[in-house]
Amino acid sequence: MERQPKQNRRINVRRKDVMEAVQAKVKQHYRSPLVESLRSSGNQLKLKYTSFYLAREFGFCTGVQRAIDIAYAARRVFPTERIFLIGDIIHNPEVNRQLAGMGVARLPWEELNEEYNVLCAGDVVIIPAFGVPLSFMQFLEERGVSVIDTTCGDVMKVWRRVKDYASVGITSIIHGKATHEETRATASRAAGENDEGKYIILFNEEDARILADYIKGKGDREMLMNRFAGKMSSSFDPDRDLNKLGLANQTTMLKSETQAIQKMIREAVIQRDGSDERYFVFDTICGATQNRQNSLFELLEKDLDIMFVVGGYNSSNTTHLVDIARKVVPTFFIETSAGILSLSEVECFDLEKKAICKRAFPEKVANLSRMLHVGITAGASCPGNLVEETIFRMAMLRGDSFDDILDKAGLKREEQNEDQIR
Repeated sequence: MERQPKQNRRINVRRKDVMEAVQAKVKQHYRSPLVESLRSSGNQLKLKYTSFYLAREFGFCTGVQRAIDIAYAARRVFPTERIFLIGDIIHNPEVNRQLAGMGVARLPWEELNEEYNVLCAGDVVIIPAFGVPLSFMQFLEERGVSVIDTTCGDVMKVWRRVKDYASVGITSIIHGKATHEETRATASRAAGENDEGKYIILFNEEDARILADYIKGKGDREMLMNRFAGKMSSSFDPDRDLNKLGLANQTTMLKSETQAIQKMIREAVIQRDGSDERYFVFDTICGATQNRQNSLFELLEKDLDIMFVVGGYNSSNTTHLVDIARKVVPTFFIETSAGILSLSEVECFDLEKKAICKRAFPEKVANLSRMLHVGITAGASCPGNLVEETIFRMAMLRGDSFDDILDKAGLKREEQNEDQIR
């Protein structure tokens, strides 16, 4: 008799009897009294030597907060069971470190390898906020594990869109990073369980230009296939599968770039067909990503001397904030305040080199005879306490005391633990 697959259990751990304790724990780990005070008073802090300006919107979004709450709740609901997390819950090392400290083991997100063979019925597996490909979900079902799904609602909207495209023979053009967890999960939904859906992944405007040229009949097939190898559905045929096109995107991409790609592909279809009847578009940039980008543009209108962007180096939405800011003001991408080595040097991530390196601050940073104007923002996966630590670190290096900072922020000593400031 053929063995029937085991049924995995999808568990809702966000129960009322659980969440009160969970939210208290999350608050203990990530809350920032300083940031909360500044948010309620204009997002500015003027000290004796340094003025700080925070973006109007930054830090944890609703989807990230939900994912963290669910992951913490999983440990509370399953105190003795083995709990595994596929990849990172979100792209922030501080949050993932806290989960590891709670006994949540990490499984690789890149592929289903031998590490997954340890899973058995009774284990608990957490799906990260980015989601996972269909093949992972099918494997977990076979193993009969309990599944805790933290996939962001905005990501699932994209999945529904590309599945709709596939159901009517539309090829999905996905604007995203082919190696990003979310884009891999989205591509698998575009292909579908039968792997008959079609998709191609574009990373930037140059990718879009090359595809647009091919749509207009100007491209080279071999060059196109080589460029997008590993970034398109199995048996993708550009002469067959570019007939009807629908655009979607990784939710954390730069909106202006997505719009430019949309325009480029639409114009190519019109040039080929005489109309855009076979081109479909649906804006799937999440609201939190767009709000943080818009807030940064507002902040950059101020006369800033330097800018800090705080967040995980592998965070897509944070990387785009860095890309926006660095065109306007000297910008430093740090994961924590530990990157601020002195008033002359910072250890940060370099987008061009794609590596952590040491950079010199502008000379004005060490000049205490003038006011320094510092802008700060953070990605949607960055907790407030890391922004707080950045403010304290920079201010205290420039001569402001812990008590001076509290006084200017309207905080009392009992509201802020000095020992928690790195």
